[in-house]
Amino acid sequence: MSTFISEPGTRLAGRYRLEDRVSDTAGSTLWKAIDETLARPVAVLTFAPGFPRVQHVVTAARAASRMTDARLAQVFDVEDVGDRAYVVLEWVSGESLDDLLASGPMEPARAAALIGEAAQALAAAHATGLAHLCLTPRSLRWTPGGGIKITGLGVEAAMYGAHAESPAVADTQGLGRLLYAALTAHWPGEDNVYLPPAPHLDGELCTPRQVRAGVPAGIDALCTLAISGRPGRGRPALTSPAALAYELSHVAPAAPLTPPPLPVHSPTGRGTSGRGSAGRSARGYSSGPSTSPQSRAGTEAMRAQGFRPPPPRESRGIGKALAGVVIIFVVVAVGFGAWSLSRDLGGPASSGGTNSPLQGAPVVALTPLSAHGFDVYDTTGQDGNENDIQAPLAIDGNPRTAWHTLFYENDPRFGGLKKGTGLILDMGKPVKLSTVEVLFGPTAGADVQIEVGNNNALAPSTLSAFTTVARANDVPGGDYTFHASGTATGRYVLIWFTKLPPQPQSQRNFEAEIFNINVRGTS
Repeated sequence: MSTFISEPGTRLAGRYRLEDRVSDTAGSTLWKAIDETLARPVAVLTFAPGFPRVQHVVTAARAASRMTDARLAQVFDVEDVGDRAYVVLEWVSGESLDDLLASGPMEPARAAALIGEAAQALAAAHATGLAHLCLTPRSLRWTPGGGIKITGLGVEAAMYGAHAESPAVADTQGLGRLLYAALTAHWPGEDNVYLPPAPHLDGELCTPRQVRAGVPAGIDALCTLAISGRPGRGRPALTSPAALAYELSHVAPAAPLTPPPLPVHSPTGRGTSGRGSAGRSARGYSSGPSTSPQSRAGTEAMRAQGFRPPPPRESRGIGKALAGVVIIFVVVAVGFGAWSLSRDLGGPASSGGTNSPLQGAPVVALTPLSAHGFDVYDTTGQDGNENDIQAPLAIDGNPRTAWHTLFYENDPRFGGLKKGTGLILDMGKPVKLSTVEVLFGPTAGADVQIEVGNNNALAPSTLSAFTTVARANDVPGGDYTFHASGTATGRYVLIWFTKLPPQPQSQRNFEAEIFNINVRGTS
């Protein structure tokens, strides 16, 4: 296959007019061009005479052209006939990640949401056999329409001859480096010239929390796991973009994908004017506004691998209005139902003569004051808290965030280390339970008991002070409602696991997850 030398004004296929040379790299030239047929800007890659990887780039571009996820920059056209070869791509306007970080790091929840979105997009690509392998802050861009774009899928790896023994692990590590950059405004790699290098301590890469105060432990741990590609911190290795997207979706509260304010650039500063379009766009190209809905391909890719991606983002204004209406109806319905129930079933006339202050009280929704991990056996060196830092996520009302146990290897009964572990809710006052609705993780297999009591001390003897009011074995994944029996009351509600389900990405590692809890009863 031969190539040709182009210059501004050249027309390709009678429709793509080359206008501005953006960059020259690896024997190729990136142009900003105009598609005169559709009257839109496009990016065009042409190749130097004798460039040896033209066939690889053309093949990769044709494979990438089949991707329809809006978060992946599209390939519009590929030509390799006769004396010319070129690739026509989407022109991505907007700011790259290193542009967004020019004034400092992102707020951690927003950084996690941004990289989680990118991980979902790459999960869709990997489901079709495509990988990126060359992720840098210039590969991830924020579009004027308020969404992300990943540029260079497949094409850059072909241009630079990049290979990986495990493409999924390589792209997960690349996403981990992007998360590190978003959290710290430093780059933990060698292929970026704009962000300062990440610091090291005793030869080891500093974690985001060591570089910048305020990074939550859960996000810090995931970032470190993703970059290393190895197990660590009591967690299995993250080996795919889908796994990283899944984990990020429930360590960080939902945050709107809004970039930080861009700095005001001076003609000599580190900004658009100072860096110039060639540097800023060397790996970024596309064509105007785009949104970032959760693509059907990305969702199906994650479901196929056992993951449950977060729900699609919708209009915030409309969502809040609808949420308000729903809440009003729910409150009215609960109030009316409680009033009716108290009249029909629980009024003083039908109390049966008991003097219990809870007898005859209406069944209502009960709000826990707090939640804590509850590991009374404490055999894992976690100070008895069983991932306590994430416990509030189980009662925050957000089904996208979750608490999970530590993970245990080879045996669903905690690797033989203990008899059980759980999550304890402080209700603030004695309650008698009616139902406990729990949104578990996506895999089945947990054995669970619901207990009530008045002691929250972290000691095995505490369990004897609790009364079991409901239990279920091999609980299916997802939403499950426990119906309490008996008359036991207590200030504390304990969700106690005696067997764990397998993790979605492994049948040899076991952990339980709780995304949401709704408690109903009398108080």
